[in-house]
Amino acid sequence: MLRLLLRLVSAVVVLGLLVVGGTAAGIWWTARGDDRTTTDAIVVLGASQFDGRPSSVLEARLEHARALYEQGVAPVVVTVGGSREGDRFTEAQAGADYLQARGVEDVVAVGEGRNTLASLEAVARVFEERGWDTATVVTDPWHSLRSRTMARDVGLEARTSPTRAGPSVRTRETQVRYILRETGAYLYYRVLGDSAGSGPPAV
Repeated sequence: MLRLLLRLVSAVVVLGLLVVGGTAAGIWWTARGDDRTTTDAIVVLGASQFDGRPSSVLEARLEHARALYEQGVAPVVVTVGGSREGDRFTEAQAGADYLQARGVEDVVAVGEGRNTLASLEAVARVFEERGWDTATVVTDPWHSLRSRTMARDVGLEARTSPTRAGPSVRTRETQVRYILRETGAYLYYRVLGDSAGSGPPAV
């Protein structure tokens, strides 16, 4: 009986390690991808802003979205993200202002959502109103798998083109830390259907 119990425990541990390892590998693999297929809109996921000035995390995403827009990946950029108590700007508005000041003419600001899932649900409503279906999601590499999964779950035909700049990719140690963090967040979402964060902190 004890031997059987030990085998069952061992099997559960091995299965757990396989799930965690497989998820981490999926995050790493998705982070390496860069799908620039033409879509209806480029969706830039939000990050912190400081009185209208994008943080370095958000700026890296916005610059990548601007490059995609200039390459003709989509005719419009959708900036996303709400605000914290006391903020004068939403993340979406700070992003829209940044892009428009740099020549991106067609920008839609969706100033809702305090996490990835809530923001993408708001984006999905805008897509439905405008008759859009396909989206190129721009975020940090390690956040790509979770954000793409959430986008598809709320009804978007989503692809990812992650930024290659910013704090989340500066060192190997940073990359490993974010992969581990996203592994937990992705599994949390898969089990509970809720968001456990929205990418790296503001820098």
